Amino acid sequence: MLIVNTEFVPGKKIARVFGLVQGSTVRAKHIGRDIAAGFKNLVGGELKGYTELLNESRNEALRRMIDQANKLGANAILNVRFGTSTITSGASELLCYGTAVVLEDE
Repeated sequence: MLIVNTEFVPGKKIARVFGLVQGSTVRAKHIGRDIAAGFKNLVGGELKGYTELLNESRNEALRRMIDQANKLGANAILNVRFGTSTITSGASELLCYGTAVVLEDE
């Protein structure tokens, strides 16, 4: 599965468009990560617990989007984007979306 954040792929033509595919996940903060982040706020530096949480969230949302595209028969997802939103205090949604297509050589 080819995944790009562009509208086209050089040397390929869009043979079929399936439309929007998406994947999302909602994650809550972990008390252990909050404690570690509190200490980091005092001395500065990367909040590694939150970095890991966001990486896990992005990977899960991406996997869900790819699964949806595979079920449609797509071989590529174009114009991929990520977005986030706050659901409640301490919990956020991470959304991944793009356009599922079939690409062929020109």
